Amino acid sequence: MRYMRKSKRRKERIKKIGILLIVALVAMVAWKASEIYYGKINLSKLENMERPEWIDVQIIDVDGASRSGEKLDSIKDIVIHYVGNPGSTAQQNHDFYAGNQSNVSSHFVVGLDGEVIQCIPLDEMSAASNWRNNDTISIEVCHPDKSGKFNKKTYKSLVKLTAWLEMACGLNEDHVIRHYDITGKECPRYYVKHEDAWKKFKKDVKKYRK
Repeated sequence: MRYMRKSKRRKERIKKIGILLIVALVAMVAWKASEIYYGKINLSKLENMERPEWIDVQIIDVDGASRSGEKLDSIKDIVIHYVGNPGSTAQQNHDFYAGNQSNVSSHFVVGLDGEVIQCIPLDEMSAASNWRNNDTISIEVCHPDKSGKFNKKTYKSLVKLTAWLEMACGLNEDHVIRHYDITGKECPRYYVKHEDAWKKFKKDVKKYRK
């Protein structure tokens, strides 16, 4: 009788271990599937999809520096930056990228009046996020002063643009990151210094999508 109870308990433990292994395997397959989905399925069609009318498409020329012309491997994250030049406009930052003194760029620049300029095609690498240029979409954001805090018009457009990119790329708020999260650089400054504001921004993006 005692042997039968031990045998039964052993079978139950083996059954539980088997269930845990199956759950772990399913989770791993789902994670791998999500990696494949993020960007790779959408990438070929992404650049040719229709843009919202509030995006001003001003693609800069291929120069081997600001725009290399190299294709993205995939799109795993959307990276938020700040321009670091208080008071500068979206157009000024775009024109800087297009000039011969620049070796940096972003896919989008959001301006002080809420204007949104696209500078780099969505299927190409920008020069903004260091070793993550190959699998990220970058957004540079203008700010009125050294604090790096975005004004209301800029913030509203950033939320709208980020939400649109999430939907276009098959991403969610878990895949919206700061430049800081890649390199430790204080960018975007206000969201590095105010973690609560960063969390609120991501919540506002999620709310906008509903």
